[in-house]
Formats: sequence, structure tokens, C-alpha cells
Amino acid sequence: MAGNIWVLAEASRGQVSEITFELLALGREVAGQLGAPLEAVLLGSNERELAQKLGAADAVLYADNAALAEPVPENAAAALAQLIKERQPAVVLVPLTNLSVDVGVVLAAQLSVPFLNYCKDLKAGDGNLMATCVLYGGKMDATVTVAAKPALIGVLPGARPVEQGRSDKAAAITDVAVTLAAPKLRFKRYLDPEAGDVDITKQNILVSVGRGIQTQDNISLAEELAAVLGGAVSGSRPVIDQRWLPLTRQVGKSGMNVKPKLYLALGISGAPEHQEGMRGSQLIIAINTDAKAPIFDIAHYGATVDLLELAPALKEAVEKRKQGA
Repeated sequence: MAGNIWVLAEASRGQVSEITFELLALGREVAGQLGAPLEAVLLGSNERELAQKLGAADAVLYADNAALAEPVPENAAAALAQLIKERQPAVVLVPLTNLSVDVGVVLAAQLSVPFLNYCKDLKAGDGNLMATCVLYGGKMDATVTVAAKPALIGVLPGARPVEQGRSDKAAAITDVAVTLAAPKLRFKRYLDPEAGDVDITKQNILVSVGRGIQTQDNISLAEELAAVLGGAVSGSRPVIDQRWLPLTRQVGKSGMNVKPKLYLALGISGAPEHQEGMRGSQLIIAINTDAKAPIFDIAHYGATVDLLELAPALKEAVEKRKQGA
């Protein structure tokens, strides 16, 4: 498979997203297996200094255009399409986050090539590229041989550790030009969450609840457990949609990306959208009565017990241990 390996670098509000470094780590592995250079592609406006942070790549292609100042998928896809036609990369890795999830599908339509989505691993051997993707809400894995060129692949967060994609090496930057028409979609403004609530992205311990909590009244069980553990309560989207917890507590693709030292998942099935926001946690413990729940695929420890019985017992055990310390 001739051609370079590309990683679409995701940047927002003056920062490079962590998933960029995850994809650089994955891209470096694939580039080594294929014997190809690894290049990062940064799209933005007056953000050339961010390209210096992408030293894990052999080179960085930086496209500066006013239309790329904000995360509008149509603009990013149009810019990428131009660069792909000019430079003919073999593989393009696209991050699957709130900011970039639509870029890959729009790009694939513009180039008339397939787009392989929800990839969690990628390997190359004997000139072939094989991707492991999740299906049916994460209940099934599929290994796919990728033959299209370029191979457009959407990669889920957590594919590789962030630190593996960071580098102190100065990036070799090449400025590239793109021409963009007036987009049909226009970014208006960011809506920041209201101040005053707990910032779950800064918590070392999270007790996170899902559908299995059953009722709003049972949220108190998680709150009491979080209090004795010294952490905070978060939740999956169904709990937030029910308004049992505020939006600022939501973990997942449409919520927050968290990486606590301990993530205790109570009654959470673990769909890819939720895993996207928490799979980077140092220690994941899952409690779910469904032994086939996808959360167990990424959990370090798990138990198929009733969380309504376990939460009070666990709280009591922690309290006793503290008293005896």
C-alpha cells in the first residue's frame, strides 16, 4: 500500500485535542508496519504554532484559511479533499469526537470512496491494512481488510495512550494552500456550561450511573458512595436526558471526556458513545447485571450484581476501612 499515513489533527480554541496524540501513536505504528512516512494535517487560521506540538509525525501539513477558524465539518472535508487529491496519501485517520465526527463521512462522499467508521484498532501486514471496528452499540467487533485508497478511517478515542503520541521533537511544517467556497453551514458561537457545578474532567474518582440506577431517587446511593470515596457523580446520556443529573455531569461523545484514576460504572451498558468519553480512565470498574454489556470489554474489573445492593455495601466497606486506618 504505497503512500503516506495521514492523521487529521484536531484543534479547538487554541488547543490540540488529546485524541490527536492518540491517533499519532496509532499512525506511527501503522506507518512503521507499512514502511511509510507519517504526516499530521492541521487545518486552522492563525494557528501555525500548534503544529509545533505534533512532533510525533515526520511532517506536518498546515492549511491556513479563515474558513477553517472554527470546527465546521463541511469546510474541513473540502480542505482535506483538495489536499488528498494533490498528495495521494494511502491512509487518512480521522478522530471521532464531537468536533470531527462528521468530517469523515462528508469527505468520503466528496471523494466517492468508502469510509470505515468506529475503528478501535488498526494493523498492517504483508501490505494489507486491517481495522477492528465496533458494531451494534459495541456488542460486536468486526475485523475489516481495507482495500480502498485512500483508506478513510474514523478512529474512536482511546485507541492508544495519549502520551505515546506526544513528542518534544520540533515538527517539520509545510504550509499548504486550500481554496474554500462560502459554506452552507456557519459556526455561530460556543455555549459553555453554567459555572458552579463540579468539573468532572478534573476529578480523580468518578462514580458514574446509567439506566441501571432505575430512578432519580436512587442517585443518592451513588452520591453517598462518591462522597466516601472522595469523588463526584457523573452519568451516561440516558440519565442526563431524564434530567436526573445536570448536563455538566454527562460523560461520552455528546458530553465530557474524562480520565480519572478510578471510574466506577454503575448500571452503564457502555455503548461506543459513552466509551468515547471514559475509556482513557486509569482504572475502570463496571457493575452491570448484563454479563454481555459492552462496558465489560474495556473494564479492568467487573461484577454482574445488582448495583442497588452493591452501592450501599461498598459504601459501608469503605467507611469501615477508613475508620480502621
